Amino acid sequence: MNFFGYKRADGRAGIRNHVLILPTCACGSESARIVASQVRGAVNIIFNTGCSDVQANTDMSQKILTGFACNPNVFGVVIIGLGCETVPHAKLREKIQSMTAKPVVSFGIQEEGGTLKTIAKAVRAARELVAEAGLQQKELCDISELLLGIECGGSDATSGIASNPAVGSLSDKLVDLGASTLMSESIEWIGGEHVLAKRAASPELHNRIIKICADYETHLKAAGQDCRAGQPTPGNKDGGLSTIDEKSLGCIRKGGTRPIVEVLNQAERPTKRGAIVMDTAGYDISSVTSMVAAGCNAIIFTTGRGTPTGNAIVPVLKVTANAKTFSWMEDNIDVDLSGIIAGELTIADAGDLLLQKIHDVCNGRLTKAEAYGFSDIAVDHFCRFV
Repeated sequence: MNFFGYKRADGRAGIRNHVLILPTCACGSESARIVASQVRGAVNIIFNTGCSDVQANTDMSQKILTGFACNPNVFGVVIIGLGCETVPHAKLREKIQSMTAKPVVSFGIQEEGGTLKTIAKAVRAARELVAEAGLQQKELCDISELLLGIECGGSDATSGIASNPAVGSLSDKLVDLGASTLMSESIEWIGGEHVLAKRAASPELHNRIIKICADYETHLKAAGQDCRAGQPTPGNKDGGLSTIDEKSLGCIRKGGTRPIVEVLNQAERPTKRGAIVMDTAGYDISSVTSMVAAGCNAIIFTTGRGTPTGNAIVPVLKVTANAKTFSWMEDNIDVDLSGIIAGELTIADAGDLLLQKIHDVCNGRLTKAEAYGFSDIAVDHFCRFV
């Protein structure tokens, strides 16, 4: 299977050709938004951190920002900083340039003499990059170039028995075709981690999956929290999920059945192809953020109760098997798999349908969140602000 994508110098293929307006910190976010609004072909993210933080959180912020810039869906980057943030724009630019051959320029609001002067320079730079991006022709790419992020949010009883298994079928089909899939949100493995770990390709990976979940519970207990009481969420419970074990057994099904070839830290770029898992927080938007930073060029997102979430850099295809949710939130949900619940659609057939939908997205079809211009970003913090 092939798709038409944008070949990057590092060998990866993008399915979009964005110029990213990237703030270094919260203080640059509004300027970045205004610049992107003035340049067709540019996208921005709103970053609510990046300064006055402890080192672990600063490191994660930098990992996310550089990962966004290096994502294969990005052609070039315009960085906007304030000037007094923890990691100035020039240092972030140099870091990104050390990791990629993409064009990268940067500006500091304090250095340029204020917002209007910065925006004027950044708009001009962004327009030049968009003009260059327009010259890049799509090329025929093998489906093995796809790294599909897999996420769920607003789950209900239909998620674990229908939409998640359908996405699991999709994952298996893609892996068999040579592509890679990446499942995250490790708190939602707890209670089913022994089942997930059985898919590990080696004893080391098996033990790491088990340890991630054990460490997570230990960490929460040290903070006086119990994930088995906090999960499922109130919305999950209203949707028919009673325990974290029940939720996890449904959640892990969206990762399919193929051997897990790699277990990643948060926002870490894969080094292998196949079925992969990532250790992330129990929050769908921060998990998607980490998977985009890791280089996913598309995301598939299952939901039972419905969600509008999207990402500026990567298309997010939302799927539900709840007929009422699809009817009520059709403006937000891309694919209706309620035929599984009705007995009109098999899991395997649903996997084939999703494969075609993802193939269409790879070839340029916009998801609903993408068409709206939605961009949800959340960075997981290890520690509290200083």
